[in-house]
Amino acid sequence: MKIVDIQLGSLSLPLAHPFKTALRTVERIEDIVVRVVGDDGTMGYGEAPPTAVITGDTTGSILCAIQDYIRPAIVGMDLDDLDAVMTKLNGCMVHNTTPKAAVDMALYDLWAKAQGKPLYQLLGGAKTSFETDITISVNSVDEMVRDSMEAVEKGFSILKVKVGKEGVADVQRIAAIREAVGPKVTLRVDANQGWTAAQSVAIIKTMEDKGLDIHLVEQPVPALDLAGLKYVTGQVDTPILADEAVFSPTDAANIIALRAADYINIKLMKTGGIWNALKICDLAQQHGVECMIGCMLESQVSVAAAAHLCAARDCITMADLDGPSLCATPPLPGGPVFNGAWVHMSADSGVGVRDIPCTDWH
Repeated sequence: MKIVDIQLGSLSLPLAHPFKTALRTVERIEDIVVRVVGDDGTMGYGEAPPTAVITGDTTGSILCAIQDYIRPAIVGMDLDDLDAVMTKLNGCMVHNTTPKAAVDMALYDLWAKAQGKPLYQLLGGAKTSFETDITISVNSVDEMVRDSMEAVEKGFSILKVKVGKEGVADVQRIAAIREAVGPKVTLRVDANQGWTAAQSVAIIKTMEDKGLDIHLVEQPVPALDLAGLKYVTGQVDTPILADEAVFSPTDAANIIALRAADYINIKLMKTGGIWNALKICDLAQQHGVECMIGCMLESQVSVAAAAHLCAARDCITMADLDGPSLCATPPLPGGPVFNGAWVHMSADSGVGVRDIPCTDWH
């Protein structure tokens, strides 16, 4: 199948509640949607969320990257030679992982549709369902306790709690949530680079001393501080998950070699898509490192692609794919079914999502 065009549209969806982390506050998903068209009229879809504080990609840079660099590089290529297409996609410009990811997942969607099978099956997977956590945004203690209780009432048994704004005072948030939800709910803590290495050790040890039973702490220190990340990992008993510190397979290899973290969080918007994410999975599998599959603030279009990767690889033992659950709008038809805390894979070919409410295709 020849690639004949790459088209762009915009997607705007309201969130049920504002999404707050140590880095930003967001009230709507405002993303770019990509449509890759094959010569038989079949289309594959992907999504690009502007997340400048993490990836450096903005709406303008995403549009420019796809229109001026990616589209000219791969239109006309034969998708039957998927590896060649992906090599061209990743080599046409450096960085710009978000637009690359959107086109990558659209290509994988189209490739799997051409073969009439769900993507996860073609990637070697056999999982048919898995559990995801849900994010609890940074707010006052009372608000975070309320949001946590609402999530548990909706059937979520794993909460990822955002902290990182107030240092040791963050422990009060976690303690209050633990008291409210009880011992059976799994708590993950995400500092989003909000602490120094010394603060991280002090805060995590305090949580350990209080018996708060934290499953893991995600990216406690700035992304580039690998020495600090390694120091924290070596000083505490709670497992440490590297997130913003891992974009590429090279980053993952460095984390593993340094033993700078216990787990790796794979996000397609950091890796540049499924092609590079699979390479990270291979590294993790070889070294016995468990991975989480996560997402930015994304809609079902791209989160569905991440779900296919999760279903395909055994090294991905944790999922943070709550984007659809955070939206105030009903789920889109097709593809994986996001039913509260559980994601169920479907028999739809490709990634499967359809009837995307996009405007201004061009």
